[in-house]
Amino acid sequence: MTVAFFSGRYRRAGVALGAVSAGLLVLAACDKPTPLATVTVNSDSVNTEAACYNDGKAVKEADMQPCLNKKADKTITVAVDDKIRFGVDPEIAERGWTLFINGQPAEQEPYKKTYRSIPASAFFSSQTGETTNETQVSVVETTGKSLTGVWHFAFKKSS
Repeated sequence: MTVAFFSGRYRRAGVALGAVSAGLLVLAACDKPTPLATVTVNSDSVNTEAACYNDGKAVKEADMQPCLNKKADKTITVAVDDKIRFGVDPEIAERGWTLFINGQPAEQEPYKKTYRSIPASAFFSSQTGETTNETQVSVVETTGKSLTGVWHFAFKKSS
């Protein structure tokens, strides 16, 4: 004859507690996804996670330039007379973001809203006045002097 050490109620509570603990352990092991940046041209839209992101903290000085020089994974085709719409997650907008064109800053001050629209023609001429058919545009999250995240997009001029 066997004697039950625990009643059914205590066994169920123990199983439930074990399941909750296992669930929390699984969630703790997951990486938090980075915020997204999105580019929309007409009805075409692409979004990407960050090429470099340090969860809102400054990226190390040694990692900044290699991060800015990474090639874009996402490409979108645009006509010179199109409007390009940029959208960022609210947490990016809260800290501020700016655009870089081919790894160089295109603006002086960080933008603090989640959405903006810019004519495509601004991205297809160089400082010397020459036109180009492809441009890499980066959304850069910044807290003034420190870079905290970078999202890359390639713009290809339609013929």
